[in-house]
This record gives sequence, C-alpha cells and structure tokens, in this order.
Amino acid sequence: MTLTVGAPPRHHAPADLASGFLTAGVIGAGLTAFIGGCMVESVPMLVTGLVVPALYGLLFFLVKLPHRASEAAVVPCRALAVIESREPVWGETSDVPVRFDLSVVPDDAPAFRVEMWQDVNRVELTEYRSGGTVVVEYPPDRPWRTRIVRRPTPQWEERAAVARVASVPGPVVRSETPDSSLNGFFNLSGLLLGVAAVLLLFRADLFDFHEGGNGAVPGPSVSSSSSTITVTSMTGTVAIGPGRSMLDESELRRGVESLTQGADKRRAFTVVVQDRLLTVVFTPAGAKVAGFEPRSLPYDRVADLVEEARTTLNVDSPRSWQLIAESATGPLRLRVVVTGDGGTGTLEADGKGEVLRRNGS
Repeated sequence: MTLTVGAPPRHHAPADLASGFLTAGVIGAGLTAFIGGCMVESVPMLVTGLVVPALYGLLFFLVKLPHRASEAAVVPCRALAVIESREPVWGETSDVPVRFDLSVVPDDAPAFRVEMWQDVNRVELTEYRSGGTVVVEYPPDRPWRTRIVRRPTPQWEERAAVARVASVPGPVVRSETPDSSLNGFFNLSGLLLGVAAVLLLFRADLFDFHEGGNGAVPGPSVSSSSSTITVTSMTGTVAIGPGRSMLDESELRRGVESLTQGADKRRAFTVVVQDRLLTVVFTPAGAKVAGFEPRSLPYDRVADLVEEARTTLNVDSPRSWQLIAESATGPLRLRVVVTGDGGTGTLEADGKGEVLRRNGS
C-alpha cells in the first residue's frame, strides 16, 4: 500500500450532498403526505406517505449493499501507535467521546498521523495517557477510520508494552466532510422541495374543502341576507347574517338541508343550534357507527323549547341559548342550555320535542 504521510482522504462530497438532499426530500414528502392524508382522509396520500419512504429505504439499502460488502471483505491492518494527545468530551454517560491524535507506525507501510474519535469508558481513560502506546487497526485504503483495539491479542499486547514508537511529524489525516452550513442548506432545500411536491401533487385533496362526493355540497341561499356555509369531511356550519335567527320560520330547516344535500344522506353525531349559527358534526363517510338523520329534527318544536327554557328555568336575565341534538348511544335527545346573570339552566327533550326534565339554576 502506498500512503502519503498526512494526505487527507478523498471523499465524494458532491455525492454526499446529493444523497442528503434526496433523503431529506423523501422525508419531507413522506411526512407531508401521511399527515395530510390523515387530515383529509385521503387513502392515496396515506399510501404515498407510507410507501415512498419504505421504497426509498429499500433502494438505498440495495444500492449501498455492494459497497458495504466490499468494505467488509477488506482485511484491516494492525499497527502500533503512540498517543500524541487526547481530549475527552465529558457528559453524563459512562462512555465519553474522546478525540485522539495518534502517530501510527505500520510494519510494512509509511507512518502517518491521524485524528479520530472513539468512545471510551470513564474507568478506562487512565489506560490512554498521552505518550502511551496502543494497538490500532484500520482499513488499508481508509486510514482515517483508525480505531484503538481495546482488547488486543497477547502478542500485540506484549509488543505494545515493550515498544517505543516515535512521533510522526506532518499534517494529520482526518476524514473530509462537507461544510456543515452547505450540508444543512442542501438538506433543508430537499426537505422543502419534498413538501412542495406533495402539496402540488395533491392540491385538490388538500385544498378542496367542498367535497361533493361525501354529500357535503352547500345548498343555495334562499334569503336576500348573506349566509356563510363551510363544509369539511367531518363538520358543516351555516352562519346567517344580522337580523336573522335560527328560530325564524324554516331558517333552521334550510340550514340543515343545505348541509345534507347529495345522493348519500349524511348522518350526524351532534347538531348544535345557536341564534345565528348552525353546526353539524357528521359521522365518518362509510363508517358503521351510531348517529341520526339531521333532517329528522322536530323543527316546529325548536322555537317553543327555547322559549320554554328561557322562561321556566329560573335563570335571571337570560342572555344566550343553544340547542344540542345528539344520539351517541341511544335515541335522539335534545338539550337546551340557557345562560344568564343568574347562572345556567338546562331543559331536556326527546326526539319529538316532548319535555323530559328541567334543571334550573
């Protein structure tokens, strides 16, 4: 082996940067696709987020396999070395990283200086004093991967005990690594590019909140006043303009119908009605879970129930109210909650609007 003393090893820095850039891009794309798929319930995005990183990992392993096999087939060289200096980095663990500066003197090759890092147990640090002789091993074509042999064979241990190894002058052999700022820039660029690729590829799934396939197409407004209708895969809301109330004739019915148009009549977990806001929490599409048909609400009884709650629950100066319809485990139940200066009162009714109980303040 021909080794130039102090010559630094040559790494393929552009290849390392490209590998880091591609890996960061796959990580960014995979995480974005998986999280986005969970949010919008998109199976293609979920599959992309799981499959792409797995395929990339498998491909990376297969590409690197021949290189690893060739490195493993190389028989390492053993030699004596003298410790020029050492610098431990103290921490809370029993093994601490130590930077060694060694003069390595092989039997059949030129001597060289090398700087390397190796974890050493705190108890064994006294065995590695500056000026001491140790046994090291390294791949013949990669001397920067020199490692101290902690438990050498008896023959090498005897040689290290009696040998006198001279220091080697000249520059130190160390691994050549890309500039950390440049490496970080390429990794961040790859991560952002991966995120952007997923957002561009699945922009329709991520940014189209009016999903007609789930029966969540907003209905047309039948009033001259403005209404704001918002629909997602799990919820729908109708906010009406000033001067109107959900207690007005047919207002609540129109709001519910605008959120439940389409071929498949969506079932609901909960319907919450306030003076100018309607909120419907839908059951997941295709899921066989409990729920009720929102259009089955007793619309003609809602205004009477609210008025009865405001006047019979002993709530002083009632300021706000809300009606909650839910059917989580049993038949449909209605609950009117009234809040005022004197506290809160609740009126409960069945699915037909018949009062079951009152809980005053």
